[in-house]
Amino acid sequence: MADFASAIRGFMAKHAPSREEVQNSRWLKPFGHRIRGSDLWRFTRRSVPRGVAIGLFVGIFLMVPGLQIVGAALVCMALRGNVAIAAAMTFLSNPATTPFFLIAAVDVGNRMGFHADLTTLQVLSNTHASVWRWLAWLLSDAAPAMVTGLAVIAAIFAFAGYWMSLVGWRWWIGRKWIQRRYADREGVSASEIS
Repeated sequence: MADFASAIRGFMAKHAPSREEVQNSRWLKPFGHRIRGSDLWRFTRRSVPRGVAIGLFVGIFLMVPGLQIVGAALVCMALRGNVAIAAAMTFLSNPATTPFFLIAAVDVGNRMGFHADLTTLQVLSNTHASVWRWLAWLLSDAAPAMVTGLAVIAAIFAFAGYWMSLVGWRWWIGRKWIQRRYADREGVSASEIS
């Protein structure tokens, strides 16, 4: 289990932006002292699940790589979520997963009563259509279906991520308390147990 935790820490250190990088972002400079608040960067039982939910929602719904982290940080300021966790969660939507999210969003939007023709999407993809043809398709009938579908999918992922991280947080803290009790009874340090 310690290997998994160290793998998560390594992934976060490598891929998530540092506190200084987020604070020095030109988009977040106007929020200066508010984004620097230490409560937005602490890992607590309330801020971590909020950060997970915010990062998943913004990451899936916004789908613009540069603005996802900025959007997640701004929403974290309002909802008191952990900015680092939210920034890391936006990476769920990456170039490998984006096509799946977009196709699922159009399908969900169609099921909710909107109309976006998926056969046109396949034709555009197979013929390597120009950007202008893609934009014309998107603006004609796919936009309402896609936006609605992305909002629904993002909300579902955010809800699931919130509850999974809340349960995971409680499990992790409970495990640490058990290790402390065992260490106190046995007279060994907690670091020797892990």
